[in-house]
Amino acid sequence: MKLAGVAAVRFFAKPDPARTGLLIYGADAMRVALRRQEVIAALVGPEGEAEMRLTRIAAAELRKDGAALHDAVKAVGFFPGPRVVFVEEATDTLAPTVSAALKDWREGDAQIIVTAGSLTAKSALRKLFEPHPNAVAIGIYDDPPTREEIEEILHRAGLRHIDQAAMTDLLALAKALDPGDFRQTVEKIALYKYGDSAPLTPAEIAACAPATVEAEVDDVLNIVAEGRPQELGPMMRRIEGQGVLPVTLAIMALRHFRTLHAAASDPGGPGAGIGRVRPPVFGPRRDRMQAQASRWGMFRLEEALKLLIETDLTLRSASKAPQMAVMERALLRLSMLARH
Repeated sequence: MKLAGVAAVRFFAKPDPARTGLLIYGADAMRVALRRQEVIAALVGPEGEAEMRLTRIAAAELRKDGAALHDAVKAVGFFPGPRVVFVEEATDTLAPTVSAALKDWREGDAQIIVTAGSLTAKSALRKLFEPHPNAVAIGIYDDPPTREEIEEILHRAGLRHIDQAAMTDLLALAKALDPGDFRQTVEKIALYKYGDSAPLTPAEIAACAPATVEAEVDDVLNIVAEGRPQELGPMMRRIEGQGVLPVTLAIMALRHFRTLHAAASDPGGPGAGIGRVRPPVFGPRRDRMQAQASRWGMFRLEEALKLLIETDLTLRSASKAPQMAVMERALLRLSMLARH
């Protein structure tokens, strides 16, 4: 049986212990691993490994000893409860071994869970699980998690009181982060909100979101975009002391102002435009950039982009002018332009 979408999400959350086996495959090893962890935990419980109801077999080990899978599936455990035999990083070369184990499986045997990388429709492993009457095959793709998946992650973390704006930011954050990073961030938020019954807010999400190396540069760009030239000098000395290169600053400034331009030029207005940018912007930063886009307008932002492109070309040329001075001069001109 082949499952996808909502049916696959529900199966991972509540797998059927009477199934013969499960194949989880996909190009993103992290996504596959997270789903494998989820389904095994649901089958054997938190003490499953300690009670020896979970057997792990590496694909390389199984190639050397083909009988290891059959023996593990048939073994009788010391503790009561469902048992799982997990084969990691399998390839189609193991199809005959897995096929024999599936054919010889009987009620009461351990459930066979196999993970693999990207598999084509003609894959031998997929052809074993997809038509099997009592086995399941689920492909994991790089699509962003659905709202239902995100709500399930939040529920398991104990986060149940979330206002609408905060949920919007969590959806954006889920698209911006790797699955593992997103789950860790949700756990961090849950610890932050422990004992707090008030609804989760965008500001709290921003406080717990992963800090980026761009944080200091963002401060500089906000000074520039909001027309505060008197604050620029000290901040430039600060990031220069931290080793930020002028070319790096130029690239990040271009990206920031391109985002503002995309928001300002959207037919639905800056609010709609900032919601469409990729990677997504969320939390207080989204509101701040929306205000900046409204303040500048599309045409002045085009002037700003022209100046930044010229500055970037100068920095990459054979010019002997001090590069940080060239970049600071450009940012000072932009901050003055923002005040008009």
